[in-house]
Amino acid sequence: MRYYEDMFVGQKRRFGSRLVARDEVIAFASHYDPQPFHLSDEAAAKTHFGRLSASGWHTGAMVMRMLVDEQDAAGHQGLGSPGIDELRWVRPVYPGDTLSVETEVLDKRRSQSRPEMGLFTSATRVFNQHGEVVMTMTAKAMIRTRDPDGAD
Repeated sequence: MRYYEDMFVGQKRRFGSRLVARDEVIAFASHYDPQPFHLSDEAAAKTHFGRLSASGWHTGAMVMRMLVDEQDAAGHQGLGSPGIDELRWVRPVYPGDTLSVETEVLDKRRSQSRPEMGLFTSATRVFNQHGEVVMTMTAKAMIRTRDPDGAD
């Protein structure tokens, strides 16, 4: 189990492997981001993408799945998130790409009003199979403390 007390500033984790499937790119875009370059090879060929590309929101959803899978595997005692401070889509994600994730804890603090909860900020970097960064975000998250009466 991973609790607030197990995390430290500077801690990095590298995990995940998610193949970007063409049919999922089109299905996601059809429902949530129906821009032509996410739906059609022909339309995408006429843009700076040059070919069908995944929606940035789809990339974010795939990253979220990898984050949750990693948390579940580690017994992470997550309690949700109050939000994302910064999100950048650095380069296109294409069908056939394989994504992986790296997180780094930037800061942490115990909640003053809820001692059973800690908060931390993390930087997330998402890579394609070539090691190129395709997405970054800085997010805040809440996590259960092992010892509500403990000190930092």
